[in-house]
Amino acid sequence: MTTVEAVVSVANIARAMTTRKAPLYMVTWRCTRRCVGNCLYCSYTPPVKPEEAEANTKTGYKIVDEIYDFGSPWFGISGGEPLVRADIFDIIEYAKGLGFEVSLITSGFAFDEKRLNNLVRNEVHTAVSIDGTRESNDRIRGRGSYDKALFAMKKLSENGILDCIVTTMTKYNIKDMDHPAKLAAEYGARMVVYHNLVPVGRAGTNMPDLAPTPQEYETAFNQIYDLQVAYSGKLAVNVYAPFYARIVRQRNPVDFWDWFQNGFLGKCTIGGNYISVTENGDYRSCGFHESYRLGNVKDKKLKTTWDELQHSEFHLKLRDKSNIKGKCGVCEYREICGGCRTRAEYYTGDLFESDPACAYIPKALREA
Repeated sequence: MTTVEAVVSVANIARAMTTRKAPLYMVTWRCTRRCVGNCLYCSYTPPVKPEEAEANTKTGYKIVDEIYDFGSPWFGISGGEPLVRADIFDIIEYAKGLGFEVSLITSGFAFDEKRLNNLVRNEVHTAVSIDGTRESNDRIRGRGSYDKALFAMKKLSENGILDCIVTTMTKYNIKDMDHPAKLAAEYGARMVVYHNLVPVGRAGTNMPDLAPTPQEYETAFNQIYDLQVAYSGKLAVNVYAPFYARIVRQRNPVDFWDWFQNGFLGKCTIGGNYISVTENGDYRSCGFHESYRLGNVKDKKLKTTWDELQHSEFHLKLRDKSNIKGKCGVCEYREICGGCRTRAEYYTGDLFESDPACAYIPKALREA
């Protein structure tokens, strides 16, 4: 029996009678900021303070334990590039031993036969990042990156563990939204996911040159909705952008609420509907914003942190969309959208101001 297997065995005995229930289907650990790529929009920058260093393997196990005790059935792993961590498969094996479904996202930059075999052996649901066609992808992610991602996609597909294709929308690929969906369908992925650009990390530095215009977003989101309809029943199409909800509400009001409650991934989470773990073990309430930390796994339980988050005056204020200002504040779609608070803060300095990436003019302003 290996050391990991022994630790898992003891943990399983100790938790044999645990009732598992959690408000979140998955909790994700950004296990590293390290990466062998250099994407223009990367949300993460290398850590500059000792306290931001990566958690070691022992703390990695503790992070898994906290998510297990919280009750989420899925353990998500992101980066940076997770496959550069030397101990990543030790931690994955530990999580699998506890009964987790494990998902991981890779760029394909650090993908090789040994890592593929480990992903397959552990049945890791693996997502691949690819940003449009070869031309647009390589403009954003570096020459040769498209072919690396495509190679990873093919190998994962052949082994039955390709989960998602993930795309971030920039001005370079905004007209190529159909391409990731075609790849996802061709290689049998479960879902294609589109992220709008959030100006954090390197993306903030490059934002003026990267950001699509509001009208470009409007056109692209309508195109994505067409893809959602075209691939219905074959491939899930989803968008991490709050104002995609308004597009769907306008175009499919009959089926909207079922989709919004059960299928939409793009709701703003900073108001207390989300929690994840950073590479050093900090908890945070937004998958992009680095400033709002909620404690650390080394001295605080995930359950406790979640309970505190639900009663935090600051996060309750963010959850109440009547506190949003400007155009977003008077919009008739405010309750299903409300914009991206992190992007609003980047552009205006105010977390409660309007999200300037949205092209829609609310009815209240049109009729004023």
